[in-house]
Amino acid sequence: MKVSVKKMKSIAFSLGAVVVLSAAQWSHAATAKEGEAAFMKNGCWQCHGTQGQGGIAGLKLAPNPKPLAYLNAFIRNTVGPMPPYSEKILSAEDLANIHAYLESIPAAPDPKTLPLLQVK
Repeated sequence: MKVSVKKMKSIAFSLGAVVVLSAAQWSHAATAKEGEAAFMKNGCWQCHGTQGQGGIAGLKLAPNPKPLAYLNAFIRNTVGPMPPYSEKILSAEDLANIHAYLESIPAAPDPKTLPLLQVK
């Protein structure tokens, strides 16, 4: 079976990202409080909303964010409308904290359970 160079580079990059993220997670326990501060400080809220709910320019990130390895790969290598963030701009520790913050955001309640929205 022949594997393309592009495919091998992609696999190598993915494995490297997992190793880097694992090392960052072992050295620091991510916290939602620090993540919220990093989310605000780095301007994530401007496109994604203050609670990751999405906005005009940014996608919905919470609740139930993508896995940390996915976010890391995307944030470091995006070529779309969102600029890539290198580790000089957004450290692995800040990214892990931001992920913890996004994970801490609860889902919105079901509208059927809100008394003010019930028809009488």
